Amino acid sequence: MKIKFIGAAREVTGSKHLLTTNSGKRLLLDCGMFQGKGLETDSLNRDLMFDPSRIDHIILTHAHIDHAGLIPYMYKLGFRGSVICSNGTRDLCALMLADSAFIQEHDTITFNKRRAKKGLPLVTPIYTQQDAAAAMGLFIGVPNNMKFRIDDNIKVKFTNTGHMLGSGVANIEINENGQKRRIAYTGDIGRPADPILAAPQSFPQADILITESTYGDRLHKDVKAAEEELLDVVVDTCVNKGGKLIIPAFSVGRTQEIVFALNNFSNQHRLPKIDIYVDSPLAVNATTVFRMHPECFNDNFAAVLEKDPDPFGFDNLYYITRVEDSKKLNDHKKPCIIISASGMMEAGRVKHHLANNITDPKNTVLIVGYCSPTTLGARIGRGDREVSIHGNVYEVKAEVKKIESYSGHGDYREMIGFLGCQDKSALEKTFIVHGEYETQRKYVETLTGEGYSNVEIPARGQEYEI
Repeated sequence: MKIKFIGAAREVTGSKHLLTTNSGKRLLLDCGMFQGKGLETDSLNRDLMFDPSRIDHIILTHAHIDHAGLIPYMYKLGFRGSVICSNGTRDLCALMLADSAFIQEHDTITFNKRRAKKGLPLVTPIYTQQDAAAAMGLFIGVPNNMKFRIDDNIKVKFTNTGHMLGSGVANIEINENGQKRRIAYTGDIGRPADPILAAPQSFPQADILITESTYGDRLHKDVKAAEEELLDVVVDTCVNKGGKLIIPAFSVGRTQEIVFALNNFSNQHRLPKIDIYVDSPLAVNATTVFRMHPECFNDNFAAVLEKDPDPFGFDNLYYITRVEDSKKLNDHKKPCIIISASGMMEAGRVKHHLANNITDPKNTVLIVGYCSPTTLGARIGRGDREVSIHGNVYEVKAEVKKIESYSGHGDYREMIGFLGCQDKSALEKTFIVHGEYETQRKYVETLTGEGYSNVEIPARGQEYEI
């Protein structure tokens, strides 16, 4: 059996790992888009390094675009196998892949206008909304902890990682030549004290472990401390300075966490009387999907639901879907909070809100999650004084703050705690993916100190016999 690492190898986005059995069966673990690499991003996403029509199954750990975003492109190029994932992941992908296609179509129109003026050939989106809708016909939803038989020799079971709604370790059993091989691919690992989702759970013993490393060199603050920090930023920006608080946040997961925290502060009568806008059609629809999956919630959130039937709704909170209503926020003069996608500030409506508000020192841009190093979010977060948005240069005068404890990724201590269910002596090899290379090297040192051996950091395109 072979495994080839195609994406998220010594970097964070583009998760794709290709398993090829001795009998020729091809399983793709995740199918994510590369993000935030400028003009290089498009070419990386179009060059899959394999023939999609020859892939038998995609085993999908969760719905984030850097893990699932190229499935419609696979369909467009002839993939007709199955996409096996949890029920929550399937429901979210129905929204998120359509939204990704819409953004690509919209951005392509804008991009082509500039190319036409320069006499350059026009480009096409990687895939369309029609491709995204058609690809959903390939999805098979599987309840967590249920072993799903793919064929006589391959079985998969998902166990909760607590990273986002529906996220799970893909525990794969492959029988070859009378021998059983156990492969565990963690996808992204969540935090044990998530405010909404159930904590990550133990997963079956593996022979081969493939695991993420996004925050492999740092520790997070306590989530409760992060919520108090959020309230402090709200008061400082909207009350003390009389400005707008712009929170770029992923539509699925981070937005719901922020809204839930604000809802709790509202119930406690600690939230200032200011308008709060969730400006993302995807976030509105994703919140509905959250309500459909109570099996993913932790006990604390379930208890809140008994007292507050709508923890994602309260006075002065407005969900915006229409473009014209989003544009009206440009002329909104009063202090307010605008929560809008995307979290890395690479696409979506948040770029317009940044363009309209980033030059005013009364305003604050609050970063609440990981931003890949080459993204607009990373440039703003590291203190660049000028940034380009939609081709125009803006001076960054707004205050920029970070609360990284809101990340859906566990820190290195939390990740190691999650992996603690494995017997290290039974692990033949551990592959470290989904992290910046220097972070991964530090994480490997930590894992080695914890007793892990045969730990590898594969490069893009590297293939191993396992």
